[in-house]
Amino acid sequence: MKVLQISTVCGSGSVGRITVDIYHTLKSCGDEGLIAYGRRQAPEGVEAFRFGSDLDMGFHVLSTFFRGEHGFASTGQTRKLIEKIREWDPDVIHLHNIHGFILQVEELFSYLKQAGKPVVWTLHDCWPYTGHCAFYDYTGCDQWKTGCKHCREYRKTYPYALFCNHTEQNYVRKKAAFTGVKNLTIVTPSQWLKGQVEQSFLKDYPVVVIPNGVDQSVFHPTDGTALRQKLGLEGKYVILGVANVWERRKGLPAFLKLAEKLPASMQIILIGLSKKQLKNLPSNVMGLERTESAQDLADYYSMADVFVNATLEDNFPTTNLEALSCGTPVITYETGGSPESLDEKCGRIVPKGDEAALEQAIREEAACPRTTEDCLQRAAYYKKQDRFMDYVKLYHRLTGQGE
Repeated sequence: MKVLQISTVCGSGSVGRITVDIYHTLKSCGDEGLIAYGRRQAPEGVEAFRFGSDLDMGFHVLSTFFRGEHGFASTGQTRKLIEKIREWDPDVIHLHNIHGFILQVEELFSYLKQAGKPVVWTLHDCWPYTGHCAFYDYTGCDQWKTGCKHCREYRKTYPYALFCNHTEQNYVRKKAAFTGVKNLTIVTPSQWLKGQVEQSFLKDYPVVVIPNGVDQSVFHPTDGTALRQKLGLEGKYVILGVANVWERRKGLPAFLKLAEKLPASMQIILIGLSKKQLKNLPSNVMGLERTESAQDLADYYSMADVFVNATLEDNFPTTNLEALSCGTPVITYETGGSPESLDEKCGRIVPKGDEAALEQAIREEAACPRTTEDCLQRAAYYKKQDRFMDYVKLYHRLTGQGE
């Protein structure tokens, strides 16, 4: 069986790592895999095809900013991708994120409708069924259920259409493009997103929930003594936050307010900050830029006393799973699918946006901590080998090969 995955990136960020992990799981079963991706570089040891270019991505960014039409540029490189699909002739086509300034989605889906091959589409966010936004939970918008029309957030939220509000037209075009594929199965990592999809124009497709998995040969408990000594944190209660990009929805303001209220015995560390954000951090918050090293992340998760996820919009964050796999308890806002990875033995859930409750939960966790053993017991379900094998079983079922 041959499976082609299509993703914005390959090996970079949470979605890129998931794509590569599925590839390796597929190969371990004796099947063939290929990843087609749009930007950055693929890791070594992965059969991958880059159909994008930095120049074309730049033009797509300009098209989004000035015309408000994200996902409707990059026609040339989309045709290049389609040529590769025809040449490689996969049995299954697996879509991940197809936004990110890389594809002309109408062109791609026109081909998928003609090809008639089984298609799996993992939704890592909500962009596929909205007129603009990748997430809408923070603003409480539900126009996507009937048709995005008068969007007030198009300038403020990814993909940042700065000059033209074409959300209504985009919604109509995406609905026409994305519906009507005969053999398409949607996968969501969370029950929350499954429920959202079932209220959208994608509701006629079957929806399967496959939670994200993590590589527990990398994300596992390590001795954090040396890292604590290196950072000068002996005797401190360490609160860790990790984000790919610390934008509004990831809750950076909540951490900054926590820093004003928590005692000096507690130290906040944030990973994934930009250079500009690092310059503006208060002195009692330690910040690091984004790292592509999973081992470095695992060391920080293991060293921390608690992982705090103050996300205001999210699907099923892998950071929660990575922390649990390192034996570190998680405190999260009750946002999207974020609480689904926890139980009362390994974490605490607080109302979304309630900063006082978040502070109280941290203090309670410090006074009565969850155990490493309970965190690892919960994390055992999210081994990548098990969860990504669910994808292989799905591929086999869709191609009539059973499990």
